[in-house]
Amino acid sequence: MNKTALKMWLETARPKTLPLALASIVSGSALAGLSGIFSWPIMALSILTALLLQVVSNFANDYGDHLKGSDTAERIGPLRGIQHGVISAKQLKTGLIVMICATLCAGLALILVATESWQDLIAFAVLGAVAILASITYTVGRKPYGYLGLGDISVLIFFGWLGVGGTYYLQTHSIRFPVLMVATACGLLATAVLNINNLRDIEQDRKAGKNTLAVRLGDKPAKIYHCWLIAAAILLYLAFTLLYFPYWSGLLVVFAFPLLIKHAWTVFHAEEPQQLRPMLAQMSLLALLVNLLFSVGLLLFSGFYDGFNW
Repeated sequence: MNKTALKMWLETARPKTLPLALASIVSGSALAGLSGIFSWPIMALSILTALLLQVVSNFANDYGDHLKGSDTAERIGPLRGIQHGVISAKQLKTGLIVMICATLCAGLALILVATESWQDLIAFAVLGAVAILASITYTVGRKPYGYLGLGDISVLIFFGWLGVGGTYYLQTHSIRFPVLMVATACGLLATAVLNINNLRDIEQDRKAGKNTLAVRLGDKPAKIYHCWLIAAAILLYLAFTLLYFPYWSGLLVVFAFPLLIKHAWTVFHAEEPQQLRPMLAQMSLLALLVNLLFSVGLLLFSGFYDGFNW
């Protein structure tokens, strides 16, 4: 494989979106650590599985959009290998199958290490299969749900509730309402990343019949929606801190809020789609930063105090 082909495969994997996979696992693991139960192997396998699943989603997205003619030369976002002609549809399909197999292996290892009952084993095996299926059918199939404007709720579920809540459960084998608050906040930030992508490509998607939520809402309402996603996430992190974690280290996450607000302001006032191009990577990194600061705050507390009552 030459350097150009390797570069195109890496571009198709969309490394700028991978921080999203890390964000939910980090927060879920930190919440588990706060509860006094933590496993490095489970966290490592959770991260590996989440990263592979994200790559599956990215490969499937490009493959499905190529089949439907959605990714054209008019695309504002970076052109992928298949658009440049460096990677063929057949090669991308093969790469997708390989990544699915790798994800299944990592997920199976995670389930075998983390589950303690056959009921949990079956439940998480089903959830894992659903996650892979959802990653593929976002753009692939006769009626891909990404073309129906349902991508946002999918991201909230898989990057929020299942990402954070599932990681916490695999570590502790329990679930708590405060965990779901953090899971929702994390999912909303991930949804904001998808919304940036859809806002950037709104005109091209409209022409191609890809009716994302941004297309359905329209440019200005979609920008308002973006601001609400960020505002709701901020409020949920604040609510968790004030209601369930009123300690000094819990305030670390606040330092990321001005950056989120500045990002939302920039997106809202963007006049041209090209101005949104760097915002996707920025939002992805901001989501990771928020969850890292939140997690460090939890771990600092657990390092100084013994036990924590929810």
